[in-house]
Amino acid sequence: MTLRNKLDDIDLNILDIITKNARIPFKDVAIEVGISRAAVHQRVNRMIDLKVIVGSGYHIDPKKVEFRTCTYIGIFLEKGGLFSEVVEDLKQIPEIVECHYTTGQYAIFIKVYAKDNEHLKTILSGQIQKISGVASTETFISLEESFKREIQVNS
Repeated sequence: MTLRNKLDDIDLNILDIITKNARIPFKDVAIEVGISRAAVHQRVNRMIDLKVIVGSGYHIDPKKVEFRTCTYIGIFLEKGGLFSEVVEDLKQIPEIVECHYTTGQYAIFIKVYAKDNEHLKTILSGQIQKISGVASTETFISLEESFKREIQVNS
């Protein structure tokens, strides 16, 4: 049985509601879904236990805390087998907010927030490119985040 089979239409409806507004009170979710607040709470806890819902917290607007440069960086490795070691070193750089092992041109693709281009240059040449196993990088500066959303599960 797949995880999707463990979720019914009510679970999917709850997910749809809370991904659009994570701060919505369970009583409002209950009214919209047509079940009790306690049932919503139990279902959300079950989905947390199943790891359908992962993490919680607030999302910070990087620009409001003066991280104005959003960058994607493709990383070429000297050898593919160095992936794990390089990732451990990348974890030590707090400006890296995402790291993906990828197919295609790059072995690793990361998302970085920097205060400005000077800060980005310091992160790139002073940290990332000095990591043992990194052969080279290719940088893409994001001019605008047009939209960002959670996956829609109830479509």
